[in-house]
Amino acid sequence: MEEETQELAFAGTDAIVILCLYGVAMILIGWWSGRGKQLGKSVSDYYLAGRNLGVITLFFTLYATQYSGNTVVGYAPQAYREGFSWLQSIPFFTLIIGVYLLFAPRLYVIGKKQNFITPTDWITHRFQSRAVTILAIVLMLWGLANYLLEQLVAIGHAVAGLTAGAIPYGWAVIGFIVIMLTYEWLGGMRAVAITDALQGIILMIGIAIMLAGALVLSGGGVGDLTASIAVQQPEKIGVPDLATNVNWLSMLILVGFGAAMYPHAVQRIYSSRSERILKRSLARMTWMPFITSGVVFVVGIICIDLYPGLDVSASEQLVGLLANDVAGLHPFFYWTMVLLFGAVVGAIVSTADSVLLSFSSMISHDIYGRYIDPEAPQQRKVMVGKLAGIVLIALLLWIAWNPPGTLYQIFVLKFEILVQVAPAFVLGLYWKRLAAWPVFWGMLAGAVLAGAMTLTGNSTVFGIHGGVYGLAVNFAVCVAGSFLFPPTAGKQAENSRMTSLEAAVQNAR
Repeated sequence: MEEETQELAFAGTDAIVILCLYGVAMILIGWWSGRGKQLGKSVSDYYLAGRNLGVITLFFTLYATQYSGNTVVGYAPQAYREGFSWLQSIPFFTLIIGVYLLFAPRLYVIGKKQNFITPTDWITHRFQSRAVTILAIVLMLWGLANYLLEQLVAIGHAVAGLTAGAIPYGWAVIGFIVIMLTYEWLGGMRAVAITDALQGIILMIGIAIMLAGALVLSGGGVGDLTASIAVQQPEKIGVPDLATNVNWLSMLILVGFGAAMYPHAVQRIYSSRSERILKRSLARMTWMPFITSGVVFVVGIICIDLYPGLDVSASEQLVGLLANDVAGLHPFFYWTMVLLFGAVVGAIVSTADSVLLSFSSMISHDIYGRYIDPEAPQQRKVMVGKLAGIVLIALLLWIAWNPPGTLYQIFVLKFEILVQVAPAFVLGLYWKRLAAWPVFWGMLAGAVLAGAMTLTGNSTVFGIHGGVYGLAVNFAVCVAGSFLFPPTAGKQAENSRMTSLEAAVQNAR
């Protein structure tokens, strides 16, 4: 395929117009969300939308959190490169919901009673240890910074690919950073949640129509498609071998527990209006892996036949290539691809703003408000968080200018570290014997092992990711250490008070 001579369906003026309209709309939403609410004067109001998200808004903001721009821009190319073995992208999203259901309702009850703002409020409340809290903050901030970097890279790829270079990678990243900072500064979590809802609806519709267009381009015959792939690239359609199956299981554990530990996802748990609304939103999320990642997977498989022979770099632009070809089929497909174009970029930006908001809240509340100036007024804490977000964006912008590897490689790296906080949440919520020092050494050992394996080029051994090895060591240290060194009498009393509190809240439901 000669990409440089391809006729583009909506490059140039149309692409620039849709981007400008999107940017203006997001800024207006930010202004409207914060109008008259004095968001900068309340940490809870700015970062948690006043703990008043209803079922529709909460569902879509959870949806936008779980399905970022990487789902469309990164996963279709991954399916293209790996073939049918990338089917794993569907069950690991399903497992994420299972992990949420395991701990989210229980955490919500305690968080509402204790007025938690950030995920590490739970760590502090449960373990009463500065060392455990600081380590958890470091690991979560690493995961957030890495995830935000991923979204900045995805913005550049999405815009450059969908416009075939009419808007260059660098200008795309800078432009949408400015838009994101503006509407988030104006509207806080309310603006983020409303934009998530709008973008989620458009994204789901656009992905479905892109699939329909891809089927039209391929001739509509799924049987003929798989037969063609079997002849030309049989390795992408064969039954996975044992090593691939082991890697699947490793990926399920890594992503299932790691994504559930996203700080911005945990804060959405706190933002729910009620426990019932939280459970209803999570129940609706169980269908989304099939509707979103399942459809994107099929799109990637179809593209194996449509665009054979793309190398890794060229395949990263796969969604843009397909969108342009689909748009050329018919005026209906043209306009739906224009909408999808806006929705893909919007989904990336909506995930990026959620991550940035959570990062800012942890700097503001956990570091500045807890350790630097505990007596600072809430307005100053919010301002510190906003400024910290700008500094982070400047640093990541410098890195994103020359992105380190494919989106998928960046995606895996953050989970290796972030998953290490899972025992502190899941075990901590259900096992009163879990002690602070085993949690600290377990998190540290797991993070060091996972990081060392990645830095030495051994991110997987026998098909198992370094983060999973780290999690196994982490879990073993937590369990063994808590049996050998149980909580002190003071900590046991604290655990007893926590249990009594949970019982009281349970009776009040």
